[in-house]
Amino acid sequence: MRMVEVKNVEIMYHPFILVIKNLNLVVERGSITAILGPNGAGKSTLLKAVSGVLKLERGRVTKGEILFEGERIENRDPDTIAKLGIVYVAEGRRIFRELTVQENIDAVSYAWGNKVDPGIVYDYFPRLKARRNTRAGYLSGGEQQMLAIGLALLAKPKLMLLDEPSLGLAPKIVSQVYESIKTMHDNEGITMLLADQNAVKALEIADYGYIMENGRIVTEGPAEVLREDKDVKEFYLGMGSHKISYKNVKWYHRKKRWI
Repeated sequence: MRMVEVKNVEIMYHPFILVIKNLNLVVERGSITAILGPNGAGKSTLLKAVSGVLKLERGRVTKGEILFEGERIENRDPDTIAKLGIVYVAEGRRIFRELTVQENIDAVSYAWGNKVDPGIVYDYFPRLKARRNTRAGYLSGGEQQMLAIGLALLAKPKLMLLDEPSLGLAPKIVSQVYESIKTMHDNEGITMLLADQNAVKALEIADYGYIMENGRIVTEGPAEVLREDKDVKEFYLGMGSHKISYKNVKWYHRKKRWI
């Protein structure tokens, strides 16, 4: 069953910057769906459109529609969308840096009406328990990312949007974060839509993937198929006979791949 449908969407930032063109995407209920691609491809913009945050940045869906459980949500206020069960974990580890870990958890839990036991954050990220009395701004980058994701859990979301969860993290920490995301999905039944440049890790846990370039979907498919696709291996998984930077990939148009 489809939880999210993005239909022929065009997104512009004020007044005339076109970022996404004729984009179509589906997120099945209970799945992990990955949006992959280089920096500037439009991944974060799409998540912001689904969450409503786009509206706060002078952006707007100018064509098409975004459906959540059959209801149109494009261009709605983010607080209205959040009440539907959509929680956005933004890029950059948005936490209360002056508060301790425990104070972050208490504040966010209270704001969401104490929907779940706040101890759930420590269940999925046990290393935070030892830092519970530490100001969040003093945590490592990986610990801050864990806290940001843990805080999103307190909303008891139907859909969790994860924006670049691996950004700036050491490989070992990236593996830990992705392992926790997968466990969280399996245990809590949360549908997830994640955007990341780390195609290897994203496709390890995803059910389905989309690859974006220049505001368009250039290829899509089940994660296991994308992992074995020759183009994806060469240009996104770093397994080709020669390496091409993301900057070059951004303008690389594969024949018969445009949708």
